[in-house]
Amino acid sequence: MAGWRDLGRLAHGYRGPIAGAAALSLLGTLLALTQPLLAREAVDGAAAGRLRWPVLGALTALFAAQASALALARYVQAHTGETMTRDLRRTLTGHLLRVRIAAFDDGRIGDLIARACGDTTVVKTLIAQSLGTGLAGLIGLAVAVALLAWLDPWLLATVIVLFGGSFGALLAVVRRVRIASRTAQNAEGALLADLERALGGIRLVRACRAEPLEAERLDTSAGRAYRANLRMAGMVALSGPANDLAVSGAFLAVLLFGATRVSSGAMTLGDLVAFTLAMTYLAAPVFEIFQAVSAVQQGAGALHRINEVLALPVERDRPVAVARVGGGDRPVLEFRDVWFGYRPGRPVLRGIGFTIPARGQVALVGPSGAGKSTIFALAERFYEPDRGSVLLHGRDARFTPYARHRASVGLVEQDSPLLAGTLRDNLLYGAGRVTDRELRRVLAMTGLTGVAADLPDGLDTPVGDHGRRLSGGQRQRVAIARCLLARPDLILLDEPTAHLDPDSEHALTATLHEVASVCALMVIAHRFSTIRSAARILVIDGGVIANAGTHAELQLSSPYYRRLTAPPRQRYA
Repeated sequence: MAGWRDLGRLAHGYRGPIAGAAALSLLGTLLALTQPLLAREAVDGAAAGRLRWPVLGALTALFAAQASALALARYVQAHTGETMTRDLRRTLTGHLLRVRIAAFDDGRIGDLIARACGDTTVVKTLIAQSLGTGLAGLIGLAVAVALLAWLDPWLLATVIVLFGGSFGALLAVVRRVRIASRTAQNAEGALLADLERALGGIRLVRACRAEPLEAERLDTSAGRAYRANLRMAGMVALSGPANDLAVSGAFLAVLLFGATRVSSGAMTLGDLVAFTLAMTYLAAPVFEIFQAVSAVQQGAGALHRINEVLALPVERDRPVAVARVGGGDRPVLEFRDVWFGYRPGRPVLRGIGFTIPARGQVALVGPSGAGKSTIFALAERFYEPDRGSVLLHGRDARFTPYARHRASVGLVEQDSPLLAGTLRDNLLYGAGRVTDRELRRVLAMTGLTGVAADLPDGLDTPVGDHGRRLSGGQRQRVAIARCLLARPDLILLDEPTAHLDPDSEHALTATLHEVASVCALMVIAHRFSTIRSAARILVIDGGVIANAGTHAELQLSSPYYRRLTAPPRQRYA
């Protein structure tokens, strides 16, 4: 019943087209069931030595009308299925784009892609094979049984006995199809996730000579999907022969039993032909019912996986929206006694507190795993504190809409991800309206003017998947330029000089100094040149601020900082 309830909720907004398809399908069934009555008249007339041409003409018209109604019903079903699938994909992708970052930490991107693409395709098939046709099949079955009972109740009893046995067997099969379907969908999702993992890191795979390892992993996933789909196909295949066997057995029994009744005078030859023809049409609604039940059982796994995606928590703005406030001496960002952990009971940040002024550069230094990137994630509101508060322009960030908060806080990650498209697309991504003059100024600030000039089509040159046509340093500068074009009040830079050569590093340091004069910078830094240019330095260790001050002050007060800034030969002495 869960599958039917899920299907009902999914189809709630499409009741009109579904009802139209059901009405057309039912009309086709009723037109088919009218034909046995006319056939009886035609056969009895032919047995008496006269052909009734009006009856034959009516039969021909009924055949044409039935074919037209069923063809139109199938088109309406297909159209409705495509429309529902499109809308469902819009809902899923829109939901995934708003899902909290923590949910992505626990899932596999490839499996989520499979749910948004592959599982919705299964739902489309489910809609085309169940909605409308199942309801029409039930009504058609009732009408067909009533017609058969009117023609000859004794022959009907024979048909019911034969169909009853196959019906019980089919019910036993379709119950198992649901479990097999969910297993198959999970296996398909795992295969796509493994493929996305291998292709997403194809350079690493090649560099580590891990092609055989990944091929074996993919072969294992493909084998699981193969076995799961084969198991489901076997169960579905049982329903067809069972239905065919019931129809064939009933047809033969009706012919034998009916022949004896004709010979005894209990019914005419026309009655037998009419009953046989009506019984043949009985198979169509029975097949539609079983097809609908089987489709729902197969689609139940896909519906369940889609519902799991829609159940993932999303970022929701609180009802109280605070307007963006700038200017004055108010800090652009403040952490007040912030505690946070990715898992309950395992805090990464322990009572962190600091302020970032509206201008100038603040550097975060510390060992790996100390909590620097977590501070950035909380500042960008990818996560919310477990305790304490993050304030933007003196207001609790939780009461500022996410879009407005992130318009004020820009982020440049260390790996500088770019999107497939042109260089211009990546520079203007999320920046709003930007004038050509402003674009040229930012290109000059970040040292990208020459890079753009050297590309075949300038700014309109495709950068490739993940920006692979650009070097690491170039991608870093594109990410910084993109952030500057968005004009945030605070820019978070995660090791901005990590991929730069000495000359580019020197140029970027000068750029950061210029940027810090018009907005706030918070930089995760390990290189001495970046650290030294900061007006204030926070030393993070073990999730707390171990020391804070200027470069000169920390040289005197922090042993860790002295080791960090010492020449390489003295650092491990």
